[in-house]
Amino acid sequence: APGAPHPDPSVLIPQPRALPLSPDRRPPPAGWSLPSYLSVLVALGNLGLLVVTLWRRLAPGRGEQGPIQVVQGLSIAGAALLALLWHRVAPVAGQPHSVAFLTLAFVLATASCASNVTFLPFLSHLPPPFLRSFFLGQGLSALLPCVLALAQGVGRLECPPVPINGTPGPPINFPERFSASTFFWALTALLVTSAAAFHGLLRLLPSPPSLPPGAPGPVGAPGAEEEASPLQEPPRPAPKAHQLFAVQSTCLLGLLATTNGLTNGALPAVQSFSCLPYGRLAYHLAVVLGSSANPLACFLAMAVLCRSLAGLCGLALLGVLFGAYLMTLAVLSPCPPLVGSSAGVVLVVLSWVLCAGVFSYVKVAASSMLHGGGRAALLAAGVAIQVGSLVGAVAMFPPASIYRVFRSGKDCVDLCGL
Repeated sequence: APGAPHPDPSVLIPQPRALPLSPDRRPPPAGWSLPSYLSVLVALGNLGLLVVTLWRRLAPGRGEQGPIQVVQGLSIAGAALLALLWHRVAPVAGQPHSVAFLTLAFVLATASCASNVTFLPFLSHLPPPFLRSFFLGQGLSALLPCVLALAQGVGRLECPPVPINGTPGPPINFPERFSASTFFWALTALLVTSAAAFHGLLRLLPSPPSLPPGAPGPVGAPGAEEEASPLQEPPRPAPKAHQLFAVQSTCLLGLLATTNGLTNGALPAVQSFSCLPYGRLAYHLAVVLGSSANPLACFLAMAVLCRSLAGLCGLALLGVLFGAYLMTLAVLSPCPPLVGSSAGVVLVVLSWVLCAGVFSYVKVAASSMLHGGGRAALLAAGVAIQVGSLVGAVAMFPPASIYRVFRSGKDCVDLCGL
């Protein structure tokens, strides 16, 4: 049950990547910039963090179960309404926009952003393996929609033969195997399964023992073997040990903010620009295989968990290097290096997979180390995740959607003179 998929900001980005044409075969009005719009909406969804903070002020000591159930109910309602209204377009400032889709995406983003600051403190009362199962569920919540989109056959097209001394005709788009409404109903079913898994988990957990006010919550069930953590504060810490704990916690929170700023904000906004010049196949492979790297990294963390702060910083630096390469490809779009070659496709797909896998491992390892700090540390981890995502998305919106630093190409049109 703890590993079941749950509402997560990462699940919002694969939806527009997987979104097919509207019923009259028109592409979304935002075009290649749609992921950037979605990244900003996910960032604005941090309003959910403020709502949860207000809840804690008005109802102290009520726990996280109530907000979690609200988050799950709001997510189910938003996904169901997407199935009915996703294709509705309305004029805004004289230009057509997917108002219904973007509005409901914001609703889902608000619920998703609230999930990190509700689920993580809730998991402070459970043994550390439950925390890694939580991140595994997050990875699956992004992977399963991508696999569903791949089965749907989104983006399949064929370029007509180029006539001699003539202008090539428009690309031939093949119909999807099932509609976008079916796709969103499947996501709704996924969220219903998540809510049922959470309620099943609540029924299986023993009742927490009564604790005096201000005491830290239990780490696990009675008799459960606790996992040693280098950040577990001793009952009477020496001043030097306490200072070391604070420095390590600050560094880990900084790692969480940085990695989530890249994976949830900056890089998703430019994925279409970095991949689509190499073709639709490269794009879909990068999305699906990159999403599969997330749960695989969680499985790896369950078996081999790095508890060295220097080691995690080194892995994060490696992920930043992969991210810098992908950002360079996006800046050079629509004519990045090795475009039109198999080597270019392999490099861009491999870079997305390794970047996602490395950052996912760092996030799981850093959160696992913070688990020793109890509820307050995991609450701070949730806030760091959301703040990092907000900063990354907001920073990328002006260059991607206002100043048009990244240029899109056209299907079946060679803009690079190959």
